[in-house]
Amino acid sequence: MPISIFGFQALWSPYLFGFLLLVMAFYFLLTVMWREKFKVSEPLKKSEAAYFVLGIISFYIIKGSPIDLLGHIMFTMHMTQMAFLLLLVPIFFIKGIPWWVWQVVVEAPVMRTIFKIFTKPLVSIIVFIGLFSVYHLPSVFDTIKLNEIYHLAYTAVLFISAIFMYWPLLNNVEGQHEMKNMTKLAYIASNAVLITPACALIIFASSPMYGTYSDSDMWLKAMELCVPSSTLSGLTLSGPELFSSMDLLSDQQVGGVLMKIIQEIIFGVILFKIFRKWWNTERSNQQEITDNALKEFQNRTQY
Repeated sequence: MPISIFGFQALWSPYLFGFLLLVMAFYFLLTVMWREKFKVSEPLKKSEAAYFVLGIISFYIIKGSPIDLLGHIMFTMHMTQMAFLLLLVPIFFIKGIPWWVWQVVVEAPVMRTIFKIFTKPLVSIIVFIGLFSVYHLPSVFDTIKLNEIYHLAYTAVLFISAIFMYWPLLNNVEGQHEMKNMTKLAYIASNAVLITPACALIIFASSPMYGTYSDSDMWLKAMELCVPSSTLSGLTLSGPELFSSMDLLSDQQVGGVLMKIIQEIIFGVILFKIFRKWWNTERSNQQEITDNALKEFQNRTQY
């Protein structure tokens, strides 16, 4: 059965699209036209603008396109959503917002304390992994998926925790905690290991864990998060099996596997970039040391 039966609003989320356009307009007003209002600022870089626009586009594709609707129908698509929303989009926003804007945010009275606590490497990992793992406990997952406010609030908190998790790795704000290259490698590796139990619980389950995908009444209730109730009331639906050829257990297992694979790919790219930067820095330092030693030797031979 085609998902087009759910209507344009459910498929393309026009209200979210409009909101994200306003956010993007505000971003360019803030970083270009209103830049002089900041005590310290720099011209907006093309790379920063590109990262931010990529973040907005990615966010809309994940939460506003038919992918979001499919995420309520197939657990596989839900986990793919979560992987990109929590592990890729925060990178775009951290790198897309100029450091001088971030500086105003992190130095605000309340935010200063929040960032000081929740961006500490150990705290940020524990909070992010803890929230992600708790979210995918069956009782918690089903409760959140059946309530729009709970779902919005928990997703927002989880997304913010992902920004805190990446902050020690990616931020370039003066005065913020800066990790050494070796520590960064260990930090990413630890994150990859700690998220594995939650994925393993899903992958190796012997039966479907989530009522919002296996129970028709709960599934229909959960669909109200993205489909207007007036549209649902006019449809006769028995469950997600109408839209997928996979059985529920296979769908659940594939979702867990995809989450882990996407995570490994994203973290692998980050590790590669950190290692390459470290290698280039070491090589440049070696050349500098050699040049200084050669100059010192030449100065000594002159006397």
